[in-house]
Amino acid sequence: MAEEKPENECEKLGRLQTRGELGRAIAAIVNGYSTLDLRRMQWNFSGSVKGIEPSYKKKLEKMITGHLHETWENIRLMNQQGSFSQMKDLLPENNREFWEMVALKCSDKDGSTRIRFLKFLLAGFCIFVKKIPPHPVGMPFPGGDSVQFIEGIYYCPVREKANDVDSALCPFCPALQTPEVGYLKPPVKGSTHRKEEYLKKTFDFHHYNG
Repeated sequence: MAEEKPENECEKLGRLQTRGELGRAIAAIVNGYSTLDLRRMQWNFSGSVKGIEPSYKKKLEKMITGHLHETWENIRLMNQQGSFSQMKDLLPENNREFWEMVALKCSDKDGSTRIRFLKFLLAGFCIFVKKIPPHPVGMPFPGGDSVQFIEGIYYCPVREKANDVDSALCPFCPALQTPEVGYLKPPVKGSTHRKEEYLKKTFDFHHYNG
């Protein structure tokens, strides 16, 4: 059976209502890919960062490769275990916008479209089904900051700094922007009171600085 075009698949994914429906639909599409396709995506990523500093490149490759493989396995396992049938909560409205963006980015007729679509499928699964960032916790960014998970909240140093890129995943990411230098860091293992205090001081500092 011939595969559906990514644009057609995206239209279907954008019409779904619940996290479970989306999880099952993504799993069905991902099932049509092989582990070789996953490796090709990893090779493509390695090629895209070949010009950066070697030690940073090595760390980035290891983290992204592990994250892609873990997400791939998680989709298949959850589908086999019937986990998606328990996910009845509704998807956010921007789920449709996400797949509309993906359709535009996967409309080319070159050979890379299929692998590019797989990348977006894995990212969409993280964002909308698992409700986690598409980049793994600990992933480093230039400047030294990384994706963090503190007291049940994800923080990303570039969450609000890539919205001008039309293909960026950032506008859909569930993470919050990591506070700028000068803000207090979220208290590790802090009480509810300490967490509220952190948020208040962050808010006050932001408005004090205009």
